[in-house]
Amino acid sequence: MPIYEYECQECGNVFEIKQGFNDIPLTDCKFCKGEVRKVFHAPGIHFKGTGWYVTDYPSADRKKHMQKEKKISKDAPAPAKS
Repeated sequence: MPIYEYECQECGNVFEIKQGFNDIPLTDCKFCKGEVRKVFHAPGIHFKGTGWYVTDYPSADRKKHMQKEKKISKDAPAPAKS
């Protein structure tokens, strides 16, 4: 169940509440009964596992493969300019 953050427009209190996706958003502050608004934040995200980005921490096998690719690209002739 997601946790939503609300801020009271009257007293300034900020509080969190667990609500289902289909629940009606709160309208009243649980402290002073003033009007509240939902506070939105950028989502926290953390990728785990292999193969997400080139900047991942590569395994030993992947390091070897990357070194081979770099060597091949250095040894390859530069493209002809037209």
